[in-house]
Amino acid sequence: MQQSQQNSRPGVAQRRKARRLALQALYQWQLGGDELYDIEAQFRAEYSGKTDWDYFHEVLYAIPAQLEALQALLSPLLDREFKSLDPVERAILLIGAFELKDRIDIPYRVVINESIELAKSFGATDSHKYVNGILDRLVAQLRPLEARKTGA
Repeated sequence: MQQSQQNSRPGVAQRRKARRLALQALYQWQLGGDELYDIEAQFRAEYSGKTDWDYFHEVLYAIPAQLEALQALLSPLLDREFKSLDPVERAILLIGAFELKDRIDIPYRVVINESIELAKSFGATDSHKYVNGILDRLVAQLRPLEARKTGA
């Protein structure tokens, strides 16, 4: 029974793809202001292959719902106004902040590594360094015990 439950759970690759698609969907939401339902329907229709669609849905809806709280967490760590960030960096930081805050089942190092990879793939040159620095400091606030256990 336990074996079949493990096989039905989305894997790392499916979660990674969901995170990448969520970044693109949040970028579209930020720039176009489209309805989340329409964006989700578009992405589900356009992208095939194995994806953790439940996670995509969770991220897509949770971040706009918690936007003010996530901005409040990130803003003191930034060297400029939140709204002046590049929309890609902004979306990556929002995903990372959401995962650090609400998805404690995801190790913080995974959150940071995945965010860095998103920044390398979609962000400006060296934006991954900026994202890394911000999320490292956020870990110290949101997950200090986990960070101490792993020696961060």
